[in-house]
Amino acid sequence: MKFENILEEIDGCGWFQVLIVTLLCIPRVILPFHFLLNNFIAAVPSHHCDLSALDDGNIFGNLTQEQRLTVSIPVQEDGTPSSCKMFPEPQLHILSNSNNSDLATVPCQNGWAYDNSTFKSTMATEWDLVCDRKGMNKATATIFFVGVMIGAIAFGTLTDKFGRKPMLLVSYTISMVFGFASAFSNSYTMFGVMRFFTGFGLTGISIISTVLSVEWVDIKHRALIGITGSMAWSFGNMMLAGIAYQVNDWRMLMIAVSAPLGLAIITWWWLPESARWLIANGKVERAHLYLEKCARFNNRKDFTSKIKLEHLSDVVGMDNHNKTYSYLDLVRTPKMRRLALLTGIVWYGVASTYYGISLNITGFGLNVYLTHFIYSAIEVPAKMVVYFCLNTIGRKHCQAGTLLLTGTCIAINIFVPKGQWHVRTIVAVLGKGLSEASFTTVILYTAELYPTVVRQNGLGYSNFMARLGVSIAPLIILLEDVWKPLPEVIICFVSILSGLVAFLLPETHNARLPETIEDIEQTKKRNPIFVSPLEKTEVLLKSQKNNELDQ
Repeated sequence: MKFENILEEIDGCGWFQVLIVTLLCIPRVILPFHFLLNNFIAAVPSHHCDLSALDDGNIFGNLTQEQRLTVSIPVQEDGTPSSCKMFPEPQLHILSNSNNSDLATVPCQNGWAYDNSTFKSTMATEWDLVCDRKGMNKATATIFFVGVMIGAIAFGTLTDKFGRKPMLLVSYTISMVFGFASAFSNSYTMFGVMRFFTGFGLTGISIISTVLSVEWVDIKHRALIGITGSMAWSFGNMMLAGIAYQVNDWRMLMIAVSAPLGLAIITWWWLPESARWLIANGKVERAHLYLEKCARFNNRKDFTSKIKLEHLSDVVGMDNHNKTYSYLDLVRTPKMRRLALLTGIVWYGVASTYYGISLNITGFGLNVYLTHFIYSAIEVPAKMVVYFCLNTIGRKHCQAGTLLLTGTCIAINIFVPKGQWHVRTIVAVLGKGLSEASFTTVILYTAELYPTVVRQNGLGYSNFMARLGVSIAPLIILLEDVWKPLPEVIICFVSILSGLVAFLLPETHNARLPETIEDIEQTKKRNPIFVSPLEKTEVLLKSQKNNELDQ
C-alpha cells in the first residue's frame, strides 16, 4: 500500500486539505512583505546638501528656494542639481550668469535636505545612507538574502529531522521577533543583524509551507495547491504597495508588515503534522490519528475499518525509520546525486534570470507604489496560464519551456533598438511573467522530485542555489560598464542553459511522491514512481495475468 492509496480513502482534496492550504496561505501572503520591503524602507528620495551653513548673516536675503539652490548647488551634466556637492559659499553672481561649471565645489558640509513628498522617512534619510555611504544602503537587501540563504540550509536539515509543524512555529517566531526588532534598531549595524535573522526565519516559512501542503494532497490536485500558494505570494506583493503607500515611515512600515505573523502563529495550532513524514520516521500512531481526523473532516467515516496501524507500517520501509538524514544523503547515491545536480542548476537559473530581469525592467513613468503594484499584478495571469500547462504538458516541459521562452524574450530585447521602447516594454513584461511562471513551477516540481525522507533537505539545498543566483544577479548587471548588452547576454545564456537542463529531469505529473531514497535509486529508465496510475494498473493486471498463466 502506498500513501496515495490512503489519500484516496480519506479524500485527497477535501475540506481538510482546503483548511490546511488556507492556513498556509496566510504566511505566504506575508513573505513578499519582507522579501521586497527594501524597495520602500531603503528608498533614496531626492536630496541635496543642507544649505543652513551657507546662510550665515542672512546672505540669502529674499531669495526664493529655487534661487537659493541655484547659488548653492552645482548643476550636473543632465541639468539637475547635484545631490552630493555644494559650493563652499553662495555664488550670487550665478543669478545673472548661469555658467557654474568651473566653480570649485565641496562635499556636503552639514548633512542633506530630503524631499519628503513620497517617503516621510527611510533608512537613507535617517542614517544619511547617500553619496559616499550609498553602498551601505544597497547592502541591506544583500544582508537579508544572505540570511535567507543560510536559513534554507538550516531549516532543510532541521525540518526533516524534527518535523514540519514544530519547525514552522520556530520559523514564525524568529521572523516576528526579529521583524519587530528591526523597527527599533538604533544603528545601521544593528538593523543589518536584525534583517539577517528575519530572512533566516522567513525562509523556513517559504519551504515548509510548500512541502506541508503538497504532502497532504493527492496526485491530481498537487498543481492546484502549488499555484494557490504561489498566488498568495502575488496578492501579498500587491498588498505591499498599498501598505507602503499608507505607511510611509520606515519604522512603522516594519511594524505593519511584521504584525500579521502574530496571526500566522495563532493559526498554526490548527495545522496538522505531515502524515507522510510521521510514517517515514516510524511515528505510525500519530500519523494514524491525523489521518483519522482528516477522514472525519472529509466525511469518510469508514476509514478506521479499512486502514489499520499495520497497514501504515507498509507505506514506507520501516527498517530505516531511526536513521537521521542530512544533506550528505543528497549526494551519497548516484541517482540522488544526479537529481541534486540538475535541480541545483535549474534553481540557480530560475532565480538569477528572475532577478536579473527585474533589475533591468524600467518603470512606466509612474510613482514607485503604482509601479510596484503593476509589476505584481502581472504575475497573476502568468500563474493562471502555468496552472493549465502543468496539467496538460507536464512539469518537465512547463519548466523547460518557461525558461527557454524567458531566454528568448531577453534575446529579442538585445536586438530591439532602444528607441522602440513600446516593443521593448512589452517583451520585457512578457519575459518577467514567464520568469515568474518558471519560479512557480520549480517550487512544486522540486517538492515532487525529492523523496519524503529528504524532501526538506532537497528544498533547502535548492533554495540555497537560488539565493546564490540572487546574490550574483546584481554583479552581472554591473558588467554593462564593460559592454552594454553583456548582462542581457549572460542572463539569456543562463536561462536557456537551465531550460535545457530541465529536460533531463524526470516527469512527475500524475505520479506518486517518492517516499525513500531507495524509491529513487531502484527506478529504471521507465520509473514506476514517475508513471501515471493508469499505467501502474495496466502493469499490475499484466503481472496478475502472467501469474495465472504460470499456475
